[in-house]
Amino acid sequence: MNTHDWSLVLFTILAQMSVGSFVVLGIVHFLVSRSAGVEEADRMSDRALLAIGPVLVLGLIASFFHLGNPLNAYNAIANLGSSWLSREIFSGVAFAVVGGAFAFMQWRKIGTASQRNLLGLLAALIGLVLVYSMANVYLLRTVPVWDSVLTPISFFATTFLLGTLAMGAAYVANYSYLQRKNPGCGDAQCVLLRKTLSWVGISSIVLLGVEFVVLPLYLVYLSSTPAASAESLIAGSYSTILIVRLVLAFLGAGLFGAIVYRNAVSVGREKVAGNWAYAAFALVLVSEILGRFLFYATHTGFSL
Repeated sequence: MNTHDWSLVLFTILAQMSVGSFVVLGIVHFLVSRSAGVEEADRMSDRALLAIGPVLVLGLIASFFHLGNPLNAYNAIANLGSSWLSREIFSGVAFAVVGGAFAFMQWRKIGTASQRNLLGLLAALIGLVLVYSMANVYLLRTVPVWDSVLTPISFFATTFLLGTLAMGAAYVANYSYLQRKNPGCGDAQCVLLRKTLSWVGISSIVLLGVEFVVLPLYLVYLSSTPAASAESLIAGSYSTILIVRLVLAFLGAGLFGAIVYRNAVSVGREKVAGNWAYAAFALVLVSEILGRFLFYATHTGFSL
């Protein structure tokens, strides 16, 4: 297995999960602020926010292995006007810097809530630009298996699916921390957790549907390209990996997502819903890593 190849898998997956998590966290914080107040929204989100940074940093570290020599990073951003790779690297660093500044200000409560929210919105937009730039890096006429609108669609589906389930798990961990101080489910945080997890369950099922629509379209598209990529995925050397990827996605985002929703809407089932949310995130993370492996394998042919 080539370290260079796997660095691409880890970088794209971790960076997209970070962006998705940041966007989902921002949406949840906004909605909770309107329904329960800024203080409750902060109690729910501040610790979850701190989990995003390390994930992005790991992704950026992985990207350095792709460059071969970390000292080449400066040269890689020298062509912002013409290179999507340069834009990808620049937006990745910008997302880390602006998002980090927002996290610091939010944790220390520097500035007004409106000022912090504007900075957070800017970071989220930069993050979405990062994912868009990632997708465009692979829209190459010389690589027909990637040169399709299905590439950006699949990248954004991964972004929001992983982001949704990662934040669901983070909210459960945050609630467990709060509950150790105030046991029981009589406070606002318990109600907010149940509402959030119910939407996490619904969203994961919807996003899984998007992926399950994109995949057959992608296989049809591959069959029209000169390479034998579709055959290798369906009946060749990668068919087993594809099946495992689909089963894990269905179990994690589909079945487990439905179980999360069912338990989240029932008072007293918060711990059960939380455990299923952890499991759903773990399975989908593995599934998405395998899916990204297959994305590169259809062109490069690298193996496990």
